[in-house]
Amino acid sequence: MRRSTRQRLVRWVMYAIFVIAVVLVIVSADWARLQQQFFDPALAAEQFPEIITIALKNTLLFTVIAFAGGLVLGVLMALMKLSSIGPYRWFATAYIELFRGLPALLTIFAFAFILPIAFGVRLPGGAVGAGLLGLVAVASAYMAEVIRAGIQAVPKGQTEAARTLGMSPAKTMLWVVLPQGFRITIPPMTNEFVLLLKDTSLVYIAGSTVMTKELTTFARDSATTNANGTTLVMAAMLYLLVTVPLTRLVAVLERKMARAR
Repeated sequence: MRRSTRQRLVRWVMYAIFVIAVVLVIVSADWARLQQQFFDPALAAEQFPEIITIALKNTLLFTVIAFAGGLVLGVLMALMKLSSIGPYRWFATAYIELFRGLPALLTIFAFAFILPIAFGVRLPGGAVGAGLLGLVAVASAYMAEVIRAGIQAVPKGQTEAARTLGMSPAKTMLWVVLPQGFRITIPPMTNEFVLLLKDTSLVYIAGSTVMTKELTTFARDSATTNANGTTLVMAAMLYLLVTVPLTRLVAVLERKMARAR
């Protein structure tokens, strides 16, 4: 048997195994029970429009706030880590390692309960504000490393050319290096936005009210009350409705940047 024929045969066998596996899963599933427990049209209709106007809106709002705060703080930490001043560099390194090493759930718990007890302060926004500050801390630590890598990826000649033209180090960083570094970091930053969108489900640990529930908490509470998982499936579909276009956008950006390079 020729090599090309053997490869074609192996490929068709793999296709056949895949189709058989899919058919077995479809045949063996208890679709009637699945529909009853996870695809109840009456319960799905009952959750509208609250799952959109409250849960999805809060999820997107929390994500945008945490991403914006994390971006600002991430830029600051990245610049401090690249600084020639030792204390700034040490503080930024300790900050990044701390919040990258801790689980996001524990970080939110610390901002919501440990800090107010330790220092006797009430964080703005109550429980939700504390949860968002925890997300900002975690997001900024990851973004700082992404931004630092983007800054260091800018060719040294760009900095030298700007300094030759008489620009100060601060202006060189602000007007020459940072814009090019941000262009490099667009795909990983979009991925960070997607991860942050899902991490908003952890804000529940700080506490929430009816009007501040995000998708996961809203769906979990509804599933517990109704003893039915339909709302969880709805939440999953809404997450995918937001994240899949974003991940596709990342793929398009990466291909365009590859062609540009």
